Amino acid sequence: MAKRVTGPEIEKLIQLLAKVPGLGPRSARRAALHLVKKKDQLLGPLAGAMAEAHQKVRICSCCGNVDTIDPCTVCTDDRRDHSVIIVVEDVSDLWALERAGAMNAAYHVLGGTLSPLDGVGPDDLNIRGLIERVMGGAVKEVIIAVNATVEGQTTAHYITSQLAGLDVKITRLAHGVPVGGELDYLDEGTLTAALRSRTSI
Repeated sequence: MAKRVTGPEIEKLIQLLAKVPGLGPRSARRAALHLVKKKDQLLGPLAGAMAEAHQKVRICSCCGNVDTIDPCTVCTDDRRDHSVIIVVEDVSDLWALERAGAMNAAYHVLGGTLSPLDGVGPDDLNIRGLIERVMGGAVKEVIIAVNATVEGQTTAHYITSQLAGLDVKITRLAHGVPVGGELDYLDEGTLTAALRSRTSI
């Protein structure tokens, strides 16, 4: 059994950091050591920011985005074209598309993809909210911007079938997005080109 070299508080910090995507146990130890060494400049302000975020973060009741206000900043932005909704799997995809700056549209976050093997069905996703937004009559186009995975394609087909018969144009990202690729890992140029060359379904 390995000897303990730090107190339980620092060990807990390391264990929690190790749960952050992209950080393994070794990286978490390095990050924790850096934070502890810079206690006043980093650890204190980080703890305060995290406590404030924990208290104030909300899920937007309209689109599913993460923000500190509800409706979120995107939904309340009058400069956006709210007649166009970009449907994404996760908030990270929304952020990726915003970084690209290709369109000034509204968004709808599904919260995942359909995956019968994992027990994720239509009721587990924010699909009903999307249909209600479209049925409101103000939406002219829905851009399905889900990942090019099997689950993503299944979800896209399901959404298309649910929106069939409604007076809305349905498009999806062009095939410039690689099969098996995830939006959060693509460069801004690829995302911009994919949005501009979207095609009807």
